[in-house]
Amino acid sequence: MRLFAITCTLVLSLTAVAIAQQAPDPEFNTSVENSAYKKDGPRVMFDEAHHNFHTTDGRYKPFVDLITNDGYRVIRNRQPFTKTMLGSYKILVIANALGAEEDDDEGADNSAFTAEEIQAVHDWVKGGGALLLIADHAPFGGAAAELASSFGVDMSKGYTLDPQNSVAGTPSHLIFSRENKLLANHSIIEGRGENERINLLRSFTGQSLKGPEGSIDILKLADTATDSPTYEAQTSVSAAGRAQAVALKFGKGRVLVQGEAAMLSAQVSGPENRKMGMNVPGNDNRQYALNLMHWLSGILK
Repeated sequence: MRLFAITCTLVLSLTAVAIAQQAPDPEFNTSVENSAYKKDGPRVMFDEAHHNFHTTDGRYKPFVDLITNDGYRVIRNRQPFTKTMLGSYKILVIANALGAEEDDDEGADNSAFTAEEIQAVHDWVKGGGALLLIADHAPFGGAAAELASSFGVDMSKGYTLDPQNSVAGTPSHLIFSRENKLLANHSIIEGRGENERINLLRSFTGQSLKGPEGSIDILKLADTATDSPTYEAQTSVSAAGRAQAVALKFGKGRVLVQGEAAMLSAQVSGPENRKMGMNVPGNDNRQYALNLMHWLSGILK
């Protein structure tokens, strides 16, 4: 246990350094051979109004470029959410909003959204909108918890680890595969054909989620997974029965809540340009990003 704690502390220190140096990978291939929409694709609002750690021209540029090449029309938003403004969009993407300007500022884990904004998003989804809510480990979970709760999704707001289903030596870099049976039987995982089928996904330090009755655990957590308030905490609770991605239909709309953000990015960090996200060899994260957008826009049922 002492060795495990030391390892976790070291990983956390390295992670903090990497975060400060993270940048979008300029060499990541964002082309799409057969785009889902040839013209007049769905309008996607990408939120940048809530101190978001991920933005369209920052760490989430590869994701934005990828879905743009798939035919989606992405417009960044820097205004509070209202029912009127949301009305002209099909999909809303929120990636790591914060309750304060920086993730280490006091109040960063406070709700990033006002009660009025949460009600506006709730009603918009119920009427047919589609929400992709991405909220990472602390403090991002706390900042998004109230919005997630309006759809019945509980966020752990901490860190999720599983030494049994992760990259060796990095218990927060989780593996979800057909082999370990942690991928759901869902159209997001199956895609529209064999070439879109997901076999293995990798996340890069996130939190756990619990969806409401009728929701689907897209990325299931094993019984060996645990939640901790901080990465180096000596105490933890079981995360069995929880997930790192949850999909649900809500009224006439759809919601996908993602408890880890980097897996939908393609980043490099440090002098060695260490890769993190869709650009890491051996995972299907790139196709997963496309599939979940296809589900949100209704291509996948």
